[in-house]
Amino acid sequence: MNKYKIPSKKLKFARLYSRIASKITYLTGRPLTLLVAFLIIIFWAASGPIFGFSDTWQLVINTGTTIITFLMVFIIQQSQNKDTTAIQLKLNELIACNQKASNRLIDIEDLTEDELLVLKKFYVKLSKLAEKEEDLYSSHSLDEADDYHAEKKVTRTHKTKTSGKKTM
Repeated sequence: MNKYKIPSKKLKFARLYSRIASKITYLTGRPLTLLVAFLIIIFWAASGPIFGFSDTWQLVINTGTTIITFLMVFIIQQSQNKDTTAIQLKLNELIACNQKASNRLIDIEDLTEDELLVLKKFYVKLSKLAEKEEDLYSSHSLDEADDYHAEKKVTRTHKTKTSGKKTM
């Protein structure tokens, strides 16, 4: 059995749910939907005097908005998770196909926050090394940053000794 194959029933349900969630997310993000929601609130507020601003009148809007909000959290989260996964896969493909990119970054989203902060320190270091470059378009991987920087120091030291000038 292929470990990457999803069972047929699960796949059908997942696709159906994904299509419905995507459609609802799309529709709720439209300006017309905001206008309809605003008109519902105006209608509800205008109907207050008719119902004497009763507890039932207030309960209608409170219950309606609570139910909609509760359901929308799950639908929007599903769409967000799908989009995030798709973006991660696209970035992984770019990393995997670039010879100079570090493959260690492919599953970076699975690292803990502390591990990400350690990795961020490496990128800050890489950025600082790049700032010292005379070429604005040069690029280096984390794997070669230390070696490259050490090589530059040796070259500068050698030039200093041969020319008799001091560099900062």
